[in-house]
Amino acid sequence: MSTRRDVLRRALGIGCGVCLPTVIWGCDSSDRPPQAQSSSNSGSSGSSPSAAPPAASSGATPGSAGSAAGAGPVKVPQASVNYQAQPNEGRRCADCQHFIAESGSCRLVEGQIVPDGWCTLWAKRS
Repeated sequence: MSTRRDVLRRALGIGCGVCLPTVIWGCDSSDRPPQAQSSSNSGSSGSSPSAAPPAASSGATPGSAGSAAGAGPVKVPQASVNYQAQPNEGRRCADCQHFIAESGSCRLVEGQIVPDGWCTLWAKRS
């Protein structure tokens, strides 16, 4: 007769034998290139290629989330990045790599952006 300990060990063994490989298989990156390729093909007609690299270089999530969706970069609300209309310790949007001076906008933050503004995604223009 099996003890409770033996039953629990078998259940754990079966669970780990079935569930763990399924979870690990989902993390396999070999399925990703075709999806990335199809999103870059569909996004190449309507989005600029320069929008994704700044987001990746600053470690910001919004640009990378948008490139994965294939619908162009996703902009975050101003409030979520503590956007303010005045500089912060000399850092201002006009000196940020994400600021687009011609349109008064940002590659990562939605809405109108003033050159003297600042937010937490600020990255010095190189």
